[in-house]
Parts: sequence; structure tokens; C-alpha cells
Amino acid sequence: MEGISRTRLVVLAAFAAAALAASSSGAAASPKTVNGSVGPSFTISLSMHGKKVATLKAGQAYRFVISDQSDIHDFHLKGPGVDRVLTSVDFSGTKSFVMKLKKGSYKFLCDPHAPIMHGSFRVV
Repeated sequence: MEGISRTRLVVLAAFAAAALAASSSGAAASPKTVNGSVGPSFTISLSMHGKKVATLKAGQAYRFVISDQSDIHDFHLKGPGVDRVLTSVDFSGTKSFVMKLKKGSYKFLCDPHAPIMHGSFRVV
């Protein structure tokens, strides 16, 4: 019986180690969602939980979900290490991107209408 108990103990230990490894590798929290919107009129915004984004945390993964409601606008994000057009002028629809941002000041804008369609936030 002692051989069986030892075998069971080894098997249980192996399962416990595998479960711990699986939980620690998959334990990363899913990214928080930041919602961007551009158009259909001459508006552009960035919000999270229904509130205007003023600050985000550096190094944390965020899912940017951009709703582009017009084919005359784009959604362009600029900041430390980022200069990316998330939706192009001829695109309308929704796109999603996961990004980790660095500390600093960021701005978002519609390139064709930048003087009136822009916003900013900080990453701290």
C-alpha cells in the first residue's frame, strides 16, 4: 500500500504543479477597455466607463476600441513611442488594438480636421 500512496502523492504533486503553472501563466488580467469615437459629425473622443480619459497607467495593457463613424475622418494616436493611425480616412466601422503605453503626454486627433478634432491624456 505504501507504494500506491507514494505514487498517488507524486501524481497529485505533478497535477498541483501543472495547475499552478497554468494559473500563473494565464493569470494576467484582461486589458481594460478604452473607447474611442470619431464622427459622424466633427467630434472625436476617448472614454473609459463612460468618462473622458484624462490619465492611464503606464505599462498596463489597454484595449482601444475605436468606433469610426464616418469615411471623412481618421483616429490618430500620438505619444511616446506611438504615432499610429488607428482608423484611416476611408474606413468606417470598429477596430480594436491592445497596447501598453509609456509615461508621457498623448494626443489623439483626426488628421484632416486636426484644428477642431483633437484631444489629449496623460500616462502616469
